[in-house]
Amino acid sequence: MAKTRTKYVCQECGRESPRYMGRCPACGEFNTMVEVVEAPPAKGVSPRPAGAPQSRPQKLREISGDAGVRLPLPIAEFSRVLGGGIVPGSIVLIGGDPGIGKSTLLLEAAAKLADTSGPVLYVSGEESAHQIKMRAERLNLHPEELYVVTETSLGMIFEHVARYQPQILIVDSIQTTFTEEVASTAGSVTQVRECANRLRELAKSSGMAVFIVGHVTKEGTIAGPRVLEHIVDTVLYLEGDPFQTYRLLRSVKNRFGATSEVGVFEMRGSGLVEVPNPSEAFLAERVVNAPGSAIAVTLEGTRPLLVEVQALCSPTSFGYARRTANGIDYNRLLLITAVLTRRMGFKLAEQDVFVNVIGGLKIDEPAADLAVAVALASSYLDRPVPADLAIVGEIGLSGELRAVSQLPIRLNEAAKLGFRRILVPRARRKDDLAVKGLEVIPVRSIAEAFRVAVPEQ
Repeated sequence: MAKTRTKYVCQECGRESPRYMGRCPACGEFNTMVEVVEAPPAKGVSPRPAGAPQSRPQKLREISGDAGVRLPLPIAEFSRVLGGGIVPGSIVLIGGDPGIGKSTLLLEAAAKLADTSGPVLYVSGEESAHQIKMRAERLNLHPEELYVVTETSLGMIFEHVARYQPQILIVDSIQTTFTEEVASTAGSVTQVRECANRLRELAKSSGMAVFIVGHVTKEGTIAGPRVLEHIVDTVLYLEGDPFQTYRLLRSVKNRFGATSEVGVFEMRGSGLVEVPNPSEAFLAERVVNAPGSAIAVTLEGTRPLLVEVQALCSPTSFGYARRTANGIDYNRLLLITAVLTRRMGFKLAEQDVFVNVIGGLKIDEPAADLAVAVALASSYLDRPVPADLAIVGEIGLSGELRAVSQLPIRLNEAAKLGFRRILVPRARRKDDLAVKGLEVIPVRSIAEAFRVAVPEQ
């Protein structure tokens, strides 16, 4: 008779332990170790699911190089993030904060795919069919081939798939799905891992594209074991400030396209609406000739974006000056303020410093350093930055400017939006940076950049 085994699994990181611990030694979280009872498979039972094709090694040169035809996705921003469409047999994981719009986006995609690519099965474990119908009516969606079911049992989901043979399967969410073959509750590490593995096998064996929704932790990462992100082909995050209308669909892993690609949407009463020109939308409410404002040319994946960076320097009322960063990395702000204090003589130790990226966008790349520094200098000196000037560049600890990637793409985007001048780092090699209607100003240091961006009155 097979013996059962009891272990304790952390619900945050998936670490296993033979005994209970109040704090997980791997991730440091408290009260996340949950008891899991495992039974070994019975003798004579194969772990391979019924109907799965037998594998056969092939010579590499005999394998067809045709990657197959992608299913067209009528939502252009969504299709862009996926790499140009949906790959048959792929499995995509979408995460995001509660209420950010994951279910709305997937319902819109499911409705449009049902009209263009064939039947779609939408499985919800959190909402009833009536709730989904109410959302569809609010979004004015009336597809013919979209099937909706409220189900959490993976076995029943597979039966529905075998009956309706959908082209696309959407599971909302993986944390509510469970299989009876695992002796643990839905949402546990074991259940999430096992259900994701079964869905992956279904996608690869049938050629069906599978979308699964994942909950996120308080840190903003996908809940459950990290292996969940390794199981799937693509990991997407729907981000955005809950007080802003813009939502960013960001790709952090994609086996069929570029990573760090971004799609921009606007949340309206009629659902998530695509923003075809995000730079223009982010600059729509810009106040011209206001001190403390600079335009950064950043790159999200392969898409250049122009965003407004605002800074405010105010004399501190306490002995310890504050540093507040919204939209940029806090440690990056500390580095920039240190360089300005040491290399430019700004007395920022006596100033509270606030930096904000307009539109709820989060900038991770260092190419926005110079724009942040110029905005700080503009606020500190109370001098406005010229309205026709865009800025790009990374700052070194000595105050020098370092080259950034994909500079021609950034220049073209700035020229397209009507900017006449742009500050760029001076490169050692002479690249062709000529863009019609745009004056490229190369500078070596932040001192040279300030003479152009915040000139004396």
